Amino acid sequence: MRRRFASASLKKFFTLLASIWKLAIPYFRSEDRRAGRLLLAAVVGLELGAVGIAVLINQWNARFYNALQNRSWNDFVHELLVFACLAALFICLRVYQTYLTQWLQIRWRRWLTKRYLRRWLYGANHYRMQVSGGGADNPDQRIAEDTRLFVDLTLAISVGLLSATVTLLSFVAILWGLSAQAPLRLWGSDWTIPGYLVWFALIYAVGGTAITHLIGRRLVGLNFNQQRYEADFRFDLVRVRENGEQIALLKGGPIEHVRLMDRFSNVAANWFALMSRQKKLSFFTTGFQQIAVVFPYLVASPAYFAGLFQLGGLMQTASAFHSVQAALSFFASSTTYRELAEWRAVIARLEGFDEAIAAGRSPQATAPLISTDGATKANDIRIKNLELWLPTGDPVITVDSITFAPGDRALITGPSGAGKYTLFRAIVGIWPFGAGLINIPPDAKVMMLPQRPYLPLASLEAAISYPAAPGTFKRSQLVALLRDIGLEKFADRLDDVAHWSQQMSLGEQQRVGVARAILLSPDYLFLDEATASLDEASEAALYRVLAAKLPHTVIVSIGHRSTLKIFHNRILKLLPEGDYHRLYECPSRVLSGSQANVVRPEMAHWISR
Repeated sequence: MRRRFASASLKKFFTLLASIWKLAIPYFRSEDRRAGRLLLAAVVGLELGAVGIAVLINQWNARFYNALQNRSWNDFVHELLVFACLAALFICLRVYQTYLTQWLQIRWRRWLTKRYLRRWLYGANHYRMQVSGGGADNPDQRIAEDTRLFVDLTLAISVGLLSATVTLLSFVAILWGLSAQAPLRLWGSDWTIPGYLVWFALIYAVGGTAITHLIGRRLVGLNFNQQRYEADFRFDLVRVRENGEQIALLKGGPIEHVRLMDRFSNVAANWFALMSRQKKLSFFTTGFQQIAVVFPYLVASPAYFAGLFQLGGLMQTASAFHSVQAALSFFASSTTYRELAEWRAVIARLEGFDEAIAAGRSPQATAPLISTDGATKANDIRIKNLELWLPTGDPVITVDSITFAPGDRALITGPSGAGKYTLFRAIVGIWPFGAGLINIPPDAKVMMLPQRPYLPLASLEAAISYPAAPGTFKRSQLVALLRDIGLEKFADRLDDVAHWSQQMSLGEQQRVGVARAILLSPDYLFLDEATASLDEASEAALYRVLAAKLPHTVIVSIGHRSTLKIFHNRILKLLPEGDYHRLYECPSRVLSGSQANVVRPEMAHWISR
């Protein structure tokens, strides 16, 4: 049983080391590796220098206290000057070590944040992680908070462990030599135990570390849960702020208060559990540290009172014993153990985030629904034998064969929930659940406008230009465009930074979405009820602007208003077939355009309506 427990513990330890290596080493192999390695080497060098000064101060202890015992004024003054020099050097080392550590922290964190943001956002991976239901909770916290904690704690614990190791090696030799100078004296007899002071320090430290671990091991899980509950609570607060108008209209303040306090109850309950565990840990570690103050004197005092060494030797022995015991008890410190528990929780959260990102980008989650394999004609989008499913695997929509060619203006209709929006998401490449082919011409620019556009918290110029960078378009072009789409009252506010989704009505936000499409001039534009919040006259005016500004763009719309038909030369309709819907095309005789497909026999029952 003990062997099995030891084997499991060793396996967990090596697994933890592998996790730390996997998370930490990429930075020191990155494009910023030269600066990172130099800063790390400087931090380590300064730490070793500080340990060296600690050794010199230990030797100084013997000389200084001997001078006091001998009442030698000259030696006393000399040692004070020596101490002043050592103290000044130690101060400089610590100040610059802190400065360079902070420099390394921000460079490492900046690189790590950039890396996670790229892997999370690029290729719509953040969306796939969300719709698949397997994404890590609170990715914002993992990127903003966990990366910071990982960098800070990794440096603090690893440099602290290095310092403890070097301190141990340095002072063990000193303590071993002092053990030989003053053998263990008990009951009036000398006991020859080589390095007995070292063994006493080892037994004291190992015993304290073992008990500390037994008391504090639950802190890892508690810290993990605390971070998650805090992030969940913050996320809900942000949701309430962003949806303040809807909550106010529904008079939902009281129920939101109850719901948020329910979330906070998890925070409080876990916090009380943390308090209880940390109280027990603090009781032991504080007592352990207090006993450590007098323990070396108890061990070495018999030899001192027997006259085997002077006061300076006793003080040097106590100092060396403290250094060895502190190095061996590195993990028994309450502060270090809490940091270690938090560090392991952070590592687990970042590992989980890595796995979720990888799962979102895996072939199983990103089946090649959209390809450019040459099966489509130039400048045509061809959809063939397409089936789309929910993340649960339930079918949503089936498309046998549809082509969108230059000159097309297609309108897709059908009952709510039939899968129209899902079809658009699949065409633009962000819906991974399904099978079949959606072939898009190489280098084609495809754009989709949702019913509620995303407006970043930025200047109005940046909001209109999104996703292009501010300054991409001329100011005169933006002003003229605002006038064309009916937002001339905002023409003098292009530099204003505001929460535009709250400053503008939904209809005005949809006008901004249309402006984006005109500025970016895509080859294929998909409108998901992107003008549904406007009155019919305003909607018609925007479609005329689109026709005038984007004459060569293929436009495919989702809409329910019959007034939209005059702006399209093709009508496609989703009809139910069992548990899913199939996309059919309206007969050409109903349309004014010339791009309609041949009538399917299955459509006979619809034509007669």
